[in-house]
Amino acid sequence: MTQHRLDPLLNPASIAVVGASNNPARIGGMPLAHLTKFGYQGAIYPINPKYPEVFGLRCWPDLEALPQAPDLVVLALAAADVTPMLRRCAAKGVRAVIVYAAGFAEAGAEGAALQAQLEAFVATTDMVVAGPNAMGFANLNTQAHTNFASVFNTAPMQSGRGSVSLLTQSGNVCAAVYAIARRLGVDFSHFINTGNEACVDFAQYLEYLAQDEATEVGIGYIEELRDGPRFVAAAAEFVRRDKLLILYKAGETEKGSEAVRSHTSALAGDQQIYQAAFRQLNIIQSHDFAQMAQLAHLAGYRQRSAGKRVAIITISGALGAILADKFIGAGLDVPTLPQDLQDTLRAGIPDYGMVSNPVDVTGNVVNDPGFVRTAMEALAQSDAIDAVVVYAPGYMLDRMSDDLCAVAARYARLFVAIDTGTAGSREQLRAGGVPVFEDIGVAISALSPFLLWQERRKHNRWLQVRAQAMPARLALPAVLDEYRSKQLLQSHGVPSVAEQVATTAEQAVEAAQALGYPVVLKILSVDIAHKTEAGGVRLHLANAQAVRAAFEEVMASARRYAPEARIEGVLLQKMEAGVAELILGATRDPVFGMTLTVGLGGVLTELYKDVSHRVLPVDERMAREMLEELKSFPLLTGFRGRPLGDVEAACAAIAGFSNAVLALQEQVDEVEINPLLVKAQGQGACMLDALVLPASV
Repeated sequence: MTQHRLDPLLNPASIAVVGASNNPARIGGMPLAHLTKFGYQGAIYPINPKYPEVFGLRCWPDLEALPQAPDLVVLALAAADVTPMLRRCAAKGVRAVIVYAAGFAEAGAEGAALQAQLEAFVATTDMVVAGPNAMGFANLNTQAHTNFASVFNTAPMQSGRGSVSLLTQSGNVCAAVYAIARRLGVDFSHFINTGNEACVDFAQYLEYLAQDEATEVGIGYIEELRDGPRFVAAAAEFVRRDKLLILYKAGETEKGSEAVRSHTSALAGDQQIYQAAFRQLNIIQSHDFAQMAQLAHLAGYRQRSAGKRVAIITISGALGAILADKFIGAGLDVPTLPQDLQDTLRAGIPDYGMVSNPVDVTGNVVNDPGFVRTAMEALAQSDAIDAVVVYAPGYMLDRMSDDLCAVAARYARLFVAIDTGTAGSREQLRAGGVPVFEDIGVAISALSPFLLWQERRKHNRWLQVRAQAMPARLALPAVLDEYRSKQLLQSHGVPSVAEQVATTAEQAVEAAQALGYPVVLKILSVDIAHKTEAGGVRLHLANAQAVRAAFEEVMASARRYAPEARIEGVLLQKMEAGVAELILGATRDPVFGMTLTVGLGGVLTELYKDVSHRVLPVDERMAREMLEELKSFPLLTGFRGRPLGDVEAACAAIAGFSNAVLALQEQVDEVEINPLLVKAQGQGACMLDALVLPASV
């Protein structure tokens, strides 16, 4: 791997601490206490003119007195003293700096001015500056501690090398997750909290971890992403290298967003778009610290074969039913086992025990312990399932542990145990490749997203489509009324209703006769987006007289509604009928760029908020997934005797819409089709109305 710009920050060969203290409880003393306690092998330079020696190390009077420029300097100084010291670091040839001090952008106008001063100076140098308002870092594989985190004095010590890296936008969150995960035995590579991200942001650290050979799993906490494209590229690199990324995004509610802003001066993005982006990048989105830690622990078993089809083995029919409900509710499958596998299981399970899945081995299993090995080997070899979850109380799990470990050693399939008792074999099982959970809820919370990640891990379609999406740039016309907006979208394969423009009543009649009655007549004006509110729409016009009257009415109504509006005439459309209506909307997200929202139900979409989101691009298969996520999707598939909708045509239209938006993306802020009419199966789909809003200058 080529050297990364952040190497001196995250893997320094020498460390200096400006503001060093002999007191391990002070922020200038704690990093030195950690470095000496945990055995960092690089050069350590405490700097403070008050002391001749600190923690048994020579203490230097100032930075200029050092015999060499250290890779990394830690500044344990007040905010006002930071930028002057950065100037001295640059003059010395220092490559990287960590700024502990608070009192910058998170502290009002005065602090923001200090941060702006810091950023302006750093931009003139080659130094990498982390923070300010940062707790500091730790490289646990080299014991390069540059932090003042007391958690390293209280959490269980790590003896071996770690492969899990922790990256957060909060020092306290970093410490909290680390403590929980260490109690589960998770070994870490990096401990990173980003602070205010004045000069190095979350995406840059993630980029480093994606390339870091010591990092196999990343877990992180996000309040705001400042560089969406870089984040997507780094997350895509995690996918490419088959690394697992687990993230917790704060700001799910308005109060949560307010707390984020007050904490780091950050503005939380649209949570639904974050969720969509995470799903497309195969990032596991976590929702609490304990789940993050459990997922990090479970990640240690990620090389075992697994997926979303789960076989459940219990000694209780009730527990089998509960687990099946929970797993299915979390998006996993509990498939009926094939008959030959059921026959194998039935050989050792009484008639009153279920064998179809869940499998109830009943208490009778204690009478034939050899059957456990037979059953587990049969499950390990079946192509009908991807993972096996075994629920047993402690004493029973102890009896099964040798067989479970033996099967896990022979077969790659993931076996998981849930023990709500006190099995003495837990560590034996974990060491043998069988993770053990002590609570059903915790097991569901961690296993479900992990198994779905395993399923998506096999192929990431979005990244493939994204790499191939190169639509030719479309030129925007000078006037973007409904008619011209539709023409733009049609050029990328979005079908439109048959329609013609008319500027006089007689032209309107001619257009209607050419299209065939009945028709729709709508005002055509770039300045009137909401035509119904302007009285600018007439439906079910069945003859020439009705068309003439409608023309005069909508023209007069539009002029009253918006006297200054530019009116190009009217738009005549063939009156169409269909099975259902879709709304397609593309908007520019400040983090992820152009995003797509799809809803079903026309005017009811806004009321029920029954929508699906994706970051563009999407293809027809992804469009189908979006439709299937809608609660109202059955309206397209024959619900209660309704006709089947042309879902394939709708998916093709959505994919075409995606291509058109990407071709326009630098020039527009929003594109909408409302509605896209989905006709009966085999009859296609067509847009009835469309809107393109040019990018605001």
